[in-house]
Amino acid sequence: MKKILISTIAVSALFFTISCETDFDTDVSSIQVTNGEANFSKYVSLGNSLTSGFRDNALYIDGQNDSYPNIMAQQMKLAGGGAFVQPLMADNNGGLILGGTAVQATKLYIKSFTNGAPDIVNVNATPTTNVATKITGSLNNMGIPGAKSFHLITPGYGNIAGVSTGTANPYYARFSSSATSRVLDDAIAQKPTFYSLWIGNNDVLSYATTGGMGTDQKGNTNPATYGPNDISDPAVVAGSIQTILQTFKNSGVTKGVIANIPSVTSIPYFTTVPYNPLTPAALGANLSVLNASLYTPLKQALTAFGAGNRINLLSATATNPVLIKDVSLTNLSAELTLALTPSLGAPTAAAFGQIYGQARQSTPGDYILLPTKSVIGSTVSGAPASINVYGISYPLENQHVLTAAEAAKVKAAVDAYNASIKSLADSYGLAFVDANAKMNELNGLSGIQFDGVKYTAKFVTGGTFSLDGVHLTGRGYAIVANEFLKMINQKYKSTLPMVEVNKYQGVTFPK
Repeated sequence: MKKILISTIAVSALFFTISCETDFDTDVSSIQVTNGEANFSKYVSLGNSLTSGFRDNALYIDGQNDSYPNIMAQQMKLAGGGAFVQPLMADNNGGLILGGTAVQATKLYIKSFTNGAPDIVNVNATPTTNVATKITGSLNNMGIPGAKSFHLITPGYGNIAGVSTGTANPYYARFSSSATSRVLDDAIAQKPTFYSLWIGNNDVLSYATTGGMGTDQKGNTNPATYGPNDISDPAVVAGSIQTILQTFKNSGVTKGVIANIPSVTSIPYFTTVPYNPLTPAALGANLSVLNASLYTPLKQALTAFGAGNRINLLSATATNPVLIKDVSLTNLSAELTLALTPSLGAPTAAAFGQIYGQARQSTPGDYILLPTKSVIGSTVSGAPASINVYGISYPLENQHVLTAAEAAKVKAAVDAYNASIKSLADSYGLAFVDANAKMNELNGLSGIQFDGVKYTAKFVTGGTFSLDGVHLTGRGYAIVANEFLKMINQKYKSTLPMVEVNKYQGVTFPK
């Protein structure tokens, strides 16, 4: 895995104290705790990695203990709630092994700081959690890292024989009741009295985090034909969620809470690296050389083909966008080769044509992915020496960037998912958490305040997102737990107290 590097930032900002106010205005800590109209004696949670407590790109014990369902369960115990049992990992390093081979990597951590930038790497340890070591007995947390909406109702998703082929999930295989069981059925078998459901993120997230390396399956309602990074059809997501809710209802469980999907492009994985990170100082003397030998000829040639807006000359006074490949553009490789042959010669012109046929500079609507920061400025193997620097003289690849067009597909899917989730919450009379609005609040300039500490969605220093830029820290999950608790109280007239966000784990810095 490539090292993730970020710009120099003051880590002390994580602990910046601004006031004694809190954004959780429904705190009922001074009120007698009651369950209201709900029965919390057997609480079961369903979802994906966010429900499991996944963070720092791994599942490990400390993260599981800080999962938002476990945090909620501790508050529910004050109102008659029972034990909350999780399928705990074997260690705090994370990672999975199967047949003696590691199938999931260990967690990320900050090894050190170099010139103010954290060096983020995987823990150097051998995973000790064996997928084949079955967990049995009562379980309350059915959060499955990697699960999409339809996976929760797919038989065999926990079949250990399917893990190596990608048809089954290694995390669910650890505790599935049989090779043909469904996550939903295993949840119902726990005889819950109350449930939470937060699912649908992965139906679009993997498409986004791979830079659109998948297909938008809108109109295709057969998820068996989907690739791993495809966007699920909105009807599939809505239908899967409705099946879950109806199954709970048929089993006599009518009270629960459901959350919608945050806008995935509001998380640090997409917001940390700007579209225009190339400063004149960083480019140095190469700036004028690049303009003269590459950008000017390219712009002139593209202008002749009506595509001059793809490339502009590099600025010596402002930050510059990176060069990217946009597969949605008309491929002008043949035209560029022909136009550049007289000045560059046939072999060089052919290389230019092949490399820049779908190249353009990034725009404010594009999202440069977090791991791409370590790619920008690196050397491209096999490319001509004069044009072999990623993002500067050689376009970043499709997997490095979520383009504006791809981001529009992501937004359309999330909007459709969320409309259905809200409608289903209302139809089934469930408490509803607007996680999308909460994430937008967290991503705003003012962030969220709790007991004098300001939390934002800023990578590392914001306090809420872990080192993978996608999943939350313990403090982030505590914020989520409070939002769930608040809406449960509102819907079912309970008085579950809010939790103290600051007592949970944030990002751990090297000593």
